[in-house]
Amino acid sequence: MSENKDSRPQPEPRSAYRAFRTIGTRWADNDVYGHVNNVVYYSWFDTAVNAHLIEQGALDIHAGSTIGLVIETQCNYFEPLAFPENVEAGIRVSRLGASSVRYEVGLFAEGAALTAARGHFIHVYVDRETRRPAPLPEKLRTLLETLQ
Repeated sequence: MSENKDSRPQPEPRSAYRAFRTIGTRWADNDVYGHVNNVVYYSWFDTAVNAHLIEQGALDIHAGSTIGLVIETQCNYFEPLAFPENVEAGIRVSRLGASSVRYEVGLFAEGAALTAARGHFIHVYVDRETRRPAPLPEKLRTLLETLQ
Protein backbone atom coordinates (compact mmCIF):
# COMPACT_ATOMS: atom_id res chain seq x y z
CA MET A 1 0.00 0.00 0.00
CA SER A 2 1.15 3.52 -0.70
CA GLU A 3 2.15 5.45 2.42
CA ASN A 4 3.91 8.78 2.76
CA LYS A 5 6.63 9.65 5.26
CA ASP A 6 3.96 10.54 7.85
CA SER A 7 2.56 6.98 7.43
CA ARG A 8 -0.78 8.34 6.32
CA PRO A 9 -2.52 6.18 3.73
CA GLN A 10 -2.45 7.63 0.22
CA PRO A 11 -4.60 7.04 -2.89
CA GLU A 12 -3.36 4.38 -5.29
CA PRO A 13 -3.41 4.10 -9.10
CA ARG A 14 -5.43 1.59 -11.12
CA SER A 15 -2.25 -0.33 -11.89
CA ALA A 16 -2.15 -1.49 -8.24
CA TYR A 17 -5.20 -3.73 -8.82
CA ARG A 18 -5.66 -6.97 -10.79
CA ALA A 19 -9.40 -7.11 -11.56
CA PHE A 20 -12.18 -4.50 -11.78
CA ARG A 21 -15.95 -4.38 -11.37
CA THR A 22 -18.26 -1.43 -12.07
CA ILE A 23 -20.87 -0.77 -9.39
CA GLY A 24 -23.66 1.77 -9.82
CA THR A 25 -24.45 4.04 -6.92
CA ARG A 26 -28.06 4.24 -5.73
CA TRP A 27 -30.11 7.18 -4.50
CA ALA A 28 -30.21 5.58 -1.05
CA ASP A 29 -26.39 5.42 -0.86
CA ASN A 30 -26.07 9.16 -0.27
CA ASP A 31 -26.32 10.46 3.27
CA VAL A 32 -27.51 13.85 4.51
CA TYR A 33 -24.09 15.34 3.69
CA GLY A 34 -24.59 14.65 -0.04
CA HIS A 35 -22.09 11.84 -0.50
CA VAL A 36 -22.08 8.07 -0.17
CA ASN A 37 -22.23 7.01 3.47
CA ASN A 38 -19.17 5.17 4.78
CA VAL A 39 -21.04 1.90 5.47
CA VAL A 40 -21.84 1.52 1.76
CA TYR A 41 -18.13 1.23 0.93
CA TYR A 42 -17.93 -2.04 2.86
CA SER A 43 -20.85 -3.47 0.88
CA TRP A 44 -18.98 -2.52 -2.31
CA PHE A 45 -15.93 -4.44 -1.04
CA ASP A 46 -18.11 -7.55 -0.55
CA THR A 47 -19.84 -7.09 -3.89
CA ALA A 48 -16.64 -6.66 -5.89
CA VAL A 49 -14.80 -9.63 -4.41
CA ASN A 50 -17.65 -12.12 -4.09
CA ALA A 51 -19.12 -11.34 -7.51
CA HIS A 52 -15.69 -11.92 -9.08
CA LEU A 53 -15.27 -15.25 -7.26
CA ILE A 54 -18.79 -16.39 -8.19
CA GLU A 55 -18.49 -15.33 -11.84
CA GLN A 56 -15.18 -17.16 -12.16
CA GLY A 57 -16.76 -20.35 -10.76
CA ALA A 58 -14.56 -20.41 -7.65
CA LEU A 59 -17.28 -19.78 -5.06
CA ASP A 60 -20.70 -21.42 -4.71
CA ILE A 61 -22.55 -19.42 -2.07
CA HIS A 62 -25.55 -21.76 -2.06
CA ALA A 63 -24.10 -25.27 -2.12
CA GLY A 64 -20.35 -25.00 -1.60
CA SER A 65 -18.91 -26.86 1.37
CA THR A 66 -16.52 -23.96 2.14
CA ILE A 67 -17.63 -20.39 2.90
CA GLY A 68 -15.72 -17.20 3.72
CA LEU A 69 -16.35 -15.35 6.98
CA VAL A 70 -15.08 -11.79 7.42
CA ILE A 71 -12.85 -11.36 10.46
CA GLU A 72 -11.40 -7.89 9.78
CA THR A 73 -12.22 -4.82 7.69
CA GLN A 74 -10.69 -1.37 7.22
CA CYS A 75 -11.13 1.57 4.86
CA ASN A 76 -9.42 4.92 4.18
CA TYR A 77 -11.31 7.68 2.38
CA PHE A 78 -9.65 10.25 0.10
CA GLU A 79 -12.37 11.77 -2.12
CA PRO A 80 -16.15 11.67 -1.80
CA LEU A 81 -18.28 9.52 -4.09
CA ALA A 82 -21.95 10.32 -4.68
CA PHE A 83 -25.08 9.25 -6.52
CA PRO A 84 -25.49 9.28 -9.53
CA GLU A 85 -22.04 8.05 -10.48
CA ASN A 86 -20.53 4.67 -11.19
CA VAL A 87 -17.80 3.32 -8.96
CA GLU A 88 -15.06 1.08 -10.33
CA ALA A 89 -13.80 -1.36 -7.71
CA GLY A 90 -10.31 -2.76 -8.17
CA ILE A 91 -9.38 -5.92 -6.28
CA ARG A 92 -6.19 -7.74 -5.42
CA VAL A 93 -4.98 -10.33 -2.92
CA SER A 94 -2.13 -9.28 -0.65
CA ARG A 95 -1.97 -12.39 1.54
CA LEU A 96 -2.98 -15.94 0.76
CA GLY A 97 -2.82 -18.41 3.64
CA ALA A 98 -3.95 -22.00 4.07
CA SER A 99 -7.51 -20.96 4.99
CA SER A 100 -7.45 -17.15 4.94
CA VAL A 101 -7.21 -14.38 2.36
CA ARG A 102 -6.57 -10.66 2.67
CA TYR A 103 -8.41 -8.86 -0.12
CA GLU A 104 -7.53 -5.25 -0.86
CA VAL A 105 -10.05 -3.12 -2.70
CA GLY A 106 -9.62 0.29 -4.31
CA LEU A 107 -12.72 2.31 -5.16
CA PHE A 108 -12.43 4.74 -8.07
CA ALA A 109 -14.86 7.32 -9.39
CA GLU A 110 -15.58 6.20 -12.96
CA GLY A 111 -12.51 6.97 -15.09
CA ALA A 112 -10.48 8.43 -12.20
CA ALA A 113 -6.76 7.66 -12.05
CA LEU A 114 -6.51 7.36 -8.24
CA THR A 115 -8.61 5.68 -5.56
CA ALA A 116 -11.32 7.71 -3.86
CA ALA A 117 -11.10 5.11 -1.07
CA ARG A 118 -9.19 1.94 -0.42
CA GLY A 119 -9.29 -0.73 2.18
CA HIS A 120 -9.18 -4.40 2.94
CA PHE A 121 -11.03 -7.28 4.45
CA ILE A 122 -9.90 -10.69 5.56
CA HIS A 123 -11.90 -13.83 4.89
CA VAL A 124 -11.27 -17.02 6.83
CA TYR A 125 -12.67 -19.89 4.84
CA VAL A 126 -14.51 -22.42 6.96
CA ASP A 127 -16.49 -25.61 6.57
CA ARG A 128 -20.12 -24.61 6.01
CA GLU A 129 -21.40 -27.06 8.65
CA THR A 130 -18.78 -26.96 11.41
CA ARG A 131 -17.67 -23.33 10.94
CA ARG A 132 -14.09 -24.50 11.54
CA PRO A 133 -11.25 -23.28 9.29
CA ALA A 134 -10.89 -25.32 6.12
CA PRO A 135 -8.20 -25.36 3.44
CA LEU A 136 -8.98 -23.17 0.44
CA PRO A 137 -10.52 -25.27 -2.34
CA GLU A 138 -8.05 -25.70 -5.20
CA LYS A 139 -10.17 -23.81 -7.76
CA LEU A 140 -10.47 -20.87 -5.34
CA ARG A 141 -6.74 -20.88 -4.53
CA THR A 142 -5.86 -20.93 -8.24
CA LEU A 143 -8.08 -17.93 -8.92
CA LEU A 144 -6.80 -16.02 -5.89
CA GLU A 145 -3.21 -16.51 -7.06
CA THR A 146 -4.08 -14.57 -10.23
CA LEU A 147 -5.11 -11.62 -8.04
CA GLN A 148 -1.76 -11.41 -6.21
